[in-house]
Amino acid sequence: MTTPRNISRDIIHDAACKNHDKIQAWFQEKTKQLEYPIYSSYDIRDASYKISNVDANIYPAGFNNICPTDKEAAPDIFKKYIHVHYGEKIKKILLITEEHTKNPYYMENVATIQDLLQQAGFKVELAFPKDLSEPILLQSSTGKMLTFQSGYENSEFFKTYNPDLVISNNDFSLSLKEWSDQNSRPTNPPRELGWYQRQKSRYFKHYNDLVNQFSAVAGIDPFLLRVETEEFLNFDINSEDSRNELADRVQIFLDKLAVSYKQRNIDQKPFCFVKNNSGTYGLAVIKVSSAAEVKEWTYNSRKKMKAAKGGRDVEEVIIQEGIPSIVTSDTASAEPVIYMIGCELAGGFLRTHTEKSSTESLNSPGAVYKKLCVADLADDRSNCPKENVYGWTAKLGLLAIGLEAQEMNVKYKDYIKAGCGSI
Repeated sequence: MTTPRNISRDIIHDAACKNHDKIQAWFQEKTKQLEYPIYSSYDIRDASYKISNVDANIYPAGFNNICPTDKEAAPDIFKKYIHVHYGEKIKKILLITEEHTKNPYYMENVATIQDLLQQAGFKVELAFPKDLSEPILLQSSTGKMLTFQSGYENSEFFKTYNPDLVISNNDFSLSLKEWSDQNSRPTNPPRELGWYQRQKSRYFKHYNDLVNQFSAVAGIDPFLLRVETEEFLNFDINSEDSRNELADRVQIFLDKLAVSYKQRNIDQKPFCFVKNNSGTYGLAVIKVSSAAEVKEWTYNSRKKMKAAKGGRDVEEVIIQEGIPSIVTSDTASAEPVIYMIGCELAGGFLRTHTEKSSTESLNSPGAVYKKLCVADLADDRSNCPKENVYGWTAKLGLLAIGLEAQEMNVKYKDYIKAGCGSI
């Protein structure tokens, strides 16, 4: 990974070091008040003039890609999270997954999560959120054979296994209410944080508010960590009036960015992304640099914005500030992806794409994942504690997810609140 030293990262790092104790106390107090998921991941963009996460996943699907060194530490972090938030009574876990029966790479992710939890001392079985008449045997990309059982409590398997905790790696793009209605076990992350009702606009509202608070404690300009985001409701890709209204909003948004950049002597032409407000897997995302581009969307572009995962219509979008990436890997554009287990940095990888520029979305077919360890991000200047700027964007993201759940009145059953410093 090549990451040129830049002013924004230096400012944030130095401020985090100078105000380390105050920032840690602020973070601990925030985590003490919230319920937050067992795992999460964050796509980070570093433009040299600002650094921010631009996507947050509560049901991450790339544990197989995280750094091997970080995988060695992950079992202990999983064990700490479960014991602190659920007590030592948890012995048996049921891992509910996506039904990607033809995706061996996703199955490798499932196998990795199962293995890490088993190394942590838990018994772990796999299940689909459906009523299966018999087990399904699937193979991962490295040849591991995985057995999936019925996730319904009336099945013989479930009655016999009797799990203490359900961990979900299904992102609930579909609500799966029938499965949820019969599930009596504590489930983490909760189904109610799934994409069937989660909104990116809500997440980024909380993220940017937290950036403002963090910046006040650290004594920095919040611009350095913010990613400007607006929601656009009642979107209809088939309506010319709706597209024209969106185009007008995009132009106003870009004009505001241009003023902000000029005030800070930033030589970057503003651009933005139009994204599905409730989407994942990089679907329904288009880069635009002007109102005209929206009005001139081709048939293929309109088709791209029509449907998201599971065939759901795109009815709301966000307009989000585009942050170019100065990070590269062997000349390919790249971006760090940071994984967390609870409130601790737990690993990551570098998403690279040889066919995409530094201003485009890299979360698209053709992406290649390369090694990036949490230790690689450490910065020891002036005997400073090992804080890293990318890690702080992820930690702010975790708090934002906690506030999302709070605003949505989503509860973690049997969850014991605890500040991060106690983990």
